[in-house]
Amino acid sequence: MAHFAKLTKAGNIVLKVEVVHNSILNDGTPNENEEQAQRFLENLHGWPANLWKQTSYNTHAGVHVLGGTPLRKNFAGVGMIYDSVKDAFHGKQPYPSWTLNDITALWEAPVTPPAYEEGSYFNWNEGTQSWDKETPPE
Repeated sequence: MAHFAKLTKAGNIVLKVEVVHNSILNDGTPNENEEQAQRFLENLHGWPANLWKQTSYNTHAGVHVLGGTPLRKNFAGVGMIYDSVKDAFHGKQPYPSWTLNDITALWEAPVTPPAYEEGSYFNWNEGTQSWDKETPPE
């Protein structure tokens, strides 16, 4: 099965992810034909073909988890953004100081997070540009 993200007309924000059977995606050969599936989705839903982008359930941070070819850096989810210049799906910028990694299409803090500590977690503090340690109440 293939997955396609439906994008907004402005801003390329993912509205939903639709599953398309491989028989629609394949053009009678083992090769996938994204445009064929986009036309199918346009005919089915009335949403323009160019606003459907294929996404891979097995792609995260620019890596295909099963060893295949990664597709568009990350599996698309509702609210994510499709960057047509990078041909990648990524989340919204969580903080103004964070930058988008071009290889993974994941947002990164300007300071590396601390190492994991049992029973604690760290939250980013935009005001101090640092990680605050927090321990859940017992």
